[in-house]
Amino acid sequence: MAYDVVVIGSGPGGYVAAIRAAQLGFKTAVIEKESLGGICLNWGCIPTKALLKSAQVFEYIKHAQDFGIEASGKQNFEAVIKRSRGIADKMSKGVQFLMRKNKIDVIYGFGKLVAKGKIEVTAADGGKQTVEAKHIILATGARSRQLASMPIDGKKIIGYREAMTLPQQPKTMIVVGSGAIGVEFGYFYNSMGTKVTIVEFLPRAVPVEDEEISKELEKQLKKQGIDIMTGSEVTKVDTGGTGVKATVKTATGEVTLEADILLSAAGVVSNIEGIGLEELGIKTDKGRIAVDKYYQTNVPGIYAIGDCVPGQALAHVASKEGIICVENIGYTEKKYNHQPEALDYGNVPGCTYCSPEIASVGFTEKQARDAGYEIKVGKFPLSASGKATAAGHMEGFVKVIFDAKYGEWLGTHMIGYNVTEIIAETVVARKLETTYHEVLNSIHPHPTISESVKDAIEVAYGEAIHL
Repeated sequence: MAYDVVVIGSGPGGYVAAIRAAQLGFKTAVIEKESLGGICLNWGCIPTKALLKSAQVFEYIKHAQDFGIEASGKQNFEAVIKRSRGIADKMSKGVQFLMRKNKIDVIYGFGKLVAKGKIEVTAADGGKQTVEAKHIILATGARSRQLASMPIDGKKIIGYREAMTLPQQPKTMIVVGSGAIGVEFGYFYNSMGTKVTIVEFLPRAVPVEDEEISKELEKQLKKQGIDIMTGSEVTKVDTGGTGVKATVKTATGEVTLEADILLSAAGVVSNIEGIGLEELGIKTDKGRIAVDKYYQTNVPGIYAIGDCVPGQALAHVASKEGIICVENIGYTEKKYNHQPEALDYGNVPGCTYCSPEIASVGFTEKQARDAGYEIKVGKFPLSASGKATAAGHMEGFVKVIFDAKYGEWLGTHMIGYNVTEIIAETVVARKLETTYHEVLNSIHPHPTISESVKDAIEVAYGEAIHL
C-alpha cells in the first residue's frame, strides 16, 4: 500500500492535514488506532462542551425565578453522560464522512515507523501490514499526565477520559490542577451537585492567564461553592478505603482531604513512545518531537504536528499546523503555488469553558511590562453591559492592553458570559496590525457582549462612554 501522504493519528491535527493533502491532489491515508477525530472529538473538546451545556441548563433551572420563570427539575447524571457520548459519536461519524468525501483511506491500527517511508500498522487483532508513503506526518496527540503521587487507576484516581464516563455521580471530588481541564470539570461536577475541591500547585488558579483573570475566576468559583487551594501540592493518595484520602502540603502545613474520586488534571504528556522515533533517529526535546517552522523533523520526509510537538496543546493549533505542514509539502512538490506563512504562536487564542468563560490572546499585563512596553490598559466590567445584564450574567470583565507609543494591540483577556465567541476579533486585529484607532472607528453591534471590547478600549484611552 503506497501513498503520497500518510498521517498517523486522526485528531484535529491529523484529519485536517489529511483533508488538505487530498485537496492538493495527494494520494492520502490516515492511520488511527481507535476512533476518527482523536481525543478532541471523542474524549476532549466536543463531549466536554456537551457536559458543560447540560450543567448550564441545570443552572438556569435552579435560578429560573431570577428570570421571572417558575420551573423546577432535577438532573439525570446518566442521561447527561449519554447525551455527551452521543454527540461525540455523531462528530466522529462526521469525520468518517469527510474521509470518504475526500477519498482518503482510513487504516485502523497502531502505526509505527520502521524505515524511511515505511510504517508498520498493527491491527487490534494483532494482524500487521506495511504502508509506504513519500511523506509521513506524525499527529499522535497526548494523554493525561500521570503524577507519581497519584497514579491513575481509572476507578478512584481518574483522568479526563474517565471523568466523562463515570457510571454514577460522585458525592465528593478532588480535582488536582486548575488549568482548563481542571476548572471545566470542577464547574461541571459542582453544578451537578458534587462537592468539589480544586488543588493547584502554583500560587493561583488558571496560572497561564492574566493575574486579574485568575483572581476573578477564583472569586466566582468560590461563590458557586467550589473550594480552591492554591500553592498546594498533593503528596500522597491513599485508595485503601471506600474513597480516596489525599495528603496535601500547603504553606501552613499538611492537611488530609477525603473524597469519593480524585481527578488528576495536571496537564498532558505527548504520545511519542513506541512509534519508531528512536529507530529512525528522530530528535525529541523535553518529551516532544523537534520540528522546524514547517513541522519537518530532522529526518527528511517525516513531519510532526499537534500535541506531540512544542507549542500550545490546543485543537485549533494542531489544525493550523497540519495545514501549514501539508501546504509546504505541496509547495515543494509543485502542487501549491507559494510557501505558507509560519504560525505565530504569540497570537493563538486560548479558551476555557467553565462558567464564567475565559478567553485570551497575546500578552498579559505582566508579560507586556516585563517585555519593556509602556502600556495602556482598559478594563470594562460586564456589570455595565446591557446584554450581560439582560442575560443575567453580570460577572466578569473585558481587559485590553495596548502599546502606549504606537497603539499596537498587545493582548486581550476576558472572563464572563459567552466571551469565547468574541476573542477572534482581537486575533484578527492583531494579525492585521490594527491600532486602537481603527477598532474605535469600527461599529460594534448593540446590545452584544462584543461591544464590551470597544468599551474597554475606550477606557484605556480615556474616552469611556458607558462607565
